[in-house]
Amino acid sequence: MIAKASIASQFKLIKKLVRIDSRSFSSTLSTQEPPEPRVVTHSVPGPRSVQMIKELNALQQTGAIQLFIDFEKSFGNYICDVDGNVFLDIYSQISSIPLGYNHPALVAAVKDSKNFSSFINRPALGVLPNKEFIEQIKSSLMLVSPNGLPEIQTMACGSCSVENALKTACIWYQTKQRDGKPPSEGIFESSMINQPPGSPKLSIISFKGGFHGRTFGALSCTHSKPIHKLDIPAFEWPIATFPLYKYPLEENERENKAIDKKCIEHIEDLIEQFNKKGVPVAALIVEPIQGEGGDNHGSAYFFKEIRRVTSKNGIAFVCDEVQTGGGATGRFWAHEHWSLQTPPDIVTFSKKMLTGGFFYRPEFRPDAPYRIFNTWMGDPAKMVLLSAAIEVILKEKLVEKIRETGDYLLENLKQTEKRYSHLVEKARGKGTFAAIDFKTPQLQATAIKKLHLHGIHCGGSGKQTLRIRTTLTFNKKHVDIFVDRLNKVLSEM
Repeated sequence: MIAKASIASQFKLIKKLVRIDSRSFSSTLSTQEPPEPRVVTHSVPGPRSVQMIKELNALQQTGAIQLFIDFEKSFGNYICDVDGNVFLDIYSQISSIPLGYNHPALVAAVKDSKNFSSFINRPALGVLPNKEFIEQIKSSLMLVSPNGLPEIQTMACGSCSVENALKTACIWYQTKQRDGKPPSEGIFESSMINQPPGSPKLSIISFKGGFHGRTFGALSCTHSKPIHKLDIPAFEWPIATFPLYKYPLEENERENKAIDKKCIEHIEDLIEQFNKKGVPVAALIVEPIQGEGGDNHGSAYFFKEIRRVTSKNGIAFVCDEVQTGGGATGRFWAHEHWSLQTPPDIVTFSKKMLTGGFFYRPEFRPDAPYRIFNTWMGDPAKMVLLSAAIEVILKEKLVEKIRETGDYLLENLKQTEKRYSHLVEKARGKGTFAAIDFKTPQLQATAIKKLHLHGIHCGGSGKQTLRIRTTLTFNKKHVDIFVDRLNKVLSEM
């Protein structure tokens, strides 16, 4: 157990850590984290969070807000709210924290005077990039670029990364249709009134249960929850079936292979249907794991078949790694688990990568400026932090470590599933990108509420899934604490 004063002292200690060599960051983190969660209020959210939510509600919609956080008192894998509750965080700001809160390496980067300009000045990177920008890209994103994708477009968030990746795919497709010739004046003019051929009738395949963002084009590819899409116009694009496997996987290999084949057949049927309708498919977008739609996993065979089908039909394969990218699955990029001979054409990223953007094959580079463009096109300040984070990830082999931690986590989740089989099922995961289902949505909601009272900050996905989204510094000690609290909650239900 820890007192409020000792938590406050954690942040003061960070200021002393900036002179510590990066090789010692991991050991420092493990010794300075709180020893365990501690909840001091009778309910979560506590009274101060409730009051602050009420105050903010006078200014904006607050229905999704869970807690107000005191980030200065949060450290490592522990998050502290304004009521003094300390939670082990297995949600990590919707899977967007790479190393934990107030990691010394990131604090050091912020305090380094050579980085001040990047934090103070935000350039319009498409026209007036800062002089450090090339080196910032090379020392961060290009160190971890997926095999076969040597080019990159920076963006600011996940939705705009997906949006512009889809635009890039359509530009590539139409350029092929013109045999690489420049557009005619008539094509330009028709685009200004949203008519073909300048605004072509193309379609993009997405999947039931998928989530790709909330901007207009991305939202047409999102199919996880109705509330995301309600009242918003959408493109009438094909929606394919994503495999929903029978568990345990090792006991249902034949059935699951049949599911894969049926899903691939559906994709091929949709391509044929939309071609006949005169709305050809330009791209297919898919998540390696449907993180918002219920932690649905696809097999390596399924994704290899997607690569085959897209290549055969001249369709861009867009792999959305906004949530899975950055190492949480035990590979830096989740699509590396598939061992593809030819990589996806475009891979989007954000969240744990601290900035946004997409990697792509050289032939997908737009043929003119301003076609993929916005004011900021990223943020040099986030590149500074990402460079520091990637240095730690690579030096400390955190992706390899998270693979081991993930194996340990899944083993424990399966034991919990056996023990409480009347409440939970389908323990699954890659790395610590893991999940377990409750038998009903009501059980999921009750368990998440009780887990908070036991000091575990967590969230759901789909209708009845507990999603686990840890940082890359999450280890077996944290697994033990989480699983112990989960078992206590299940024993009370």
